[in-house]
Amino acid sequence: MSDMLVNLLKLPPLEPVIEAMRRASVVVRRAGPYEITRVRRFVEQRFTTAWADELSVGYANKPISIYLAIRDGEVIGFSAYECTRRGFFGPTGVAESERGHGVGKALLLASLHGLAQMGYAYGIIGGVGPAEFYARTVGATLIPDSTPGVYADPLSNPAPRDGAEPM
Repeated sequence: MSDMLVNLLKLPPLEPVIEAMRRASVVVRRAGPYEITRVRRFVEQRFTTAWADELSVGYANKPISIYLAIRDGEVIGFSAYECTRRGFFGPTGVAESERGHGVGKALLLASLHGLAQMGYAYGIIGGVGPAEFYARTVGATLIPDSTPGVYADPLSNPAPRDGAEPM
């Protein structure tokens, strides 16, 4: 899966999308530290433990760099930024039953606007799955030769450090 580049200076406005979610009874907001366990369970049950681990970095950031989508008091989606690497968007996920209703778009825009507020002009969407969605929604473009990028598994294939041979 390749990485994609997003021009954060040309993002669509966030507020109309957030308002559309409110009309659909979905609240999109920054996560709070008191929700770590509930969010972690949601991510582990529907996605991966590795993504839940990445979110722990987002909870350590100040401000927290995780957005949640909530319907009827339950998490239905999440997005994060500045977790995997500086300037990176992700991980992100929406419950299967909620896909196709704009929740992913709202979470994507909230997080990318978060990167822009930090002063970044460009953001990276790492290891994309739905490249067409990112291209259509925020004008993201594929970064050539970006696979596997930062997602190479360092525990199974350690890279030598300081000229040393791998152990």
